[in-house]
Amino acid sequence: MRISQLAERTGVPVHTLKYYLREGVLQPGTPTSRTSADYGEEHVERVRLVRALVEHGGVPVAGVRTIVEALEAPPPSRHELLGTAHCTLAGPGGDEGPGEVVADLLEGLGWRVWADGPFAAALGRAVEAARAAGAPLSEDVLRRYAEAMRAVAEVDLDLALAAGSPAEAMHRVVVGTVMVDPVLLALRRVAQEAASAERA
Repeated sequence: MRISQLAERTGVPVHTLKYYLREGVLQPGTPTSRTSADYGEEHVERVRLVRALVEHGGVPVAGVRTIVEALEAPPPSRHELLGTAHCTLAGPGGDEGPGEVVADLLEGLGWRVWADGPFAAALGRAVEAARAAGAPLSEDVLRRYAEAMRAVAEVDLDLALAAGSPAEAMHRVVVGTVMVDPVLLALRRVAQEAASAERA
């Protein structure tokens, strides 16, 4: 298909597709002449991925480029692949650690995580902000939330590990993280409604 057909298939304007090509997040098509190229289904999938990351995930183009590079040359282990996806999605982080509350929580859970990584730090900031606003986040409540999220994480990993290739696993992790987070938030609201109805 020509680039205009690729634009029609994906709903992304031609000028945006050309920008993706210039930035290296969309692989070039097969040249058919000096000024045109042919694009296939792999380009449709790539455009959908890039669009999801940029428009829904808020990932900058430089971050998308890192993800694309990892898709084309995946790390040797699925754990490193997950780390690449997560670090890219986290964006630049500060130098602060997770804070005492989160550090104690992680140690108490026995989780082997990057304690000074961007997600632990983000969790620390979120807990502090929630507590400052009056949310009743005791150590016990945080542990219960953490255990519930561990079950969610196991589902995520099952999906990633079931992928046929490292590139497909990377795709599932990235798209799953960006696009499933809103689903999880909505499911939480529905579950609250169900639990409340059962207790009423």
